[in-house]
Amino acid sequence: LRRPADEPALSARTRWLLFLESFLGNFLFTICMLYGMRLTSASAAGVVMAAIPAAVAVLSAVFLREKLGRRQWLAIALAAVGIGLFSLGKPAHVLANSERVAGLPLAFWGNALVLAAVLCEAAYVVIGKQLTQGLGPRRISALINLWGLALVTPLALWALPQVNWQAMTWPLWGLLVFYALAASVWTVWLWLTGLKRVPANQAAQFARIRK
Repeated sequence: LRRPADEPALSARTRWLLFLESFLGNFLFTICMLYGMRLTSASAAGVVMAAIPAAVAVLSAVFLREKLGRRQWLAIALAAVGIGLFSLGKPAHVLANSERVAGLPLAFWGNALVLAAVLCEAAYVVIGKQLTQGLGPRRISALINLWGLALVTPLALWALPQVNWQAMTWPLWGLLVFYALAASVWTVWLWLTGLKRVPANQAAQFARIRK
């Protein structure tokens, strides 16, 4: 967390971007993705998730002024059509379940939540690109993980009584520590290091691998 000598002090805008990077890219992404996957099919979620590069291309054009070619605009249009077709369709598991919310099938809301996760991931890429212009990848990783700790702690305390501590063996604790380091520290550090050197819409091709 300590500021290196070659980095500027955090401005109010940078602090806000760091919060949004953690809130949208880690916290809200995870919630939307997990709950969305419970309500829709794997195939529909896969089509929606495939729209991440298109979503990043749109946001990078708007906020980073990156230029889009004809192929990128075509990809964006095809992604929108694919998401619409899957959202309006009726998968087999939905036909067996007549439950609806606000007159719409659960699969529709599941796809909407996965789409929200896609937008969160796209925002993560664009905001990360902006942050790397003034901060180092290691410090960004540390700061957004600190925000993540603050955001998830209330939910962790709420879920604490439901944990089966007898099932938590030492090998399982080891896997949890490794997963935390791999998913929240090492990959973020590597991702931001690469993002500093390539356009956001190009890095978006690997966004799904990061997760």
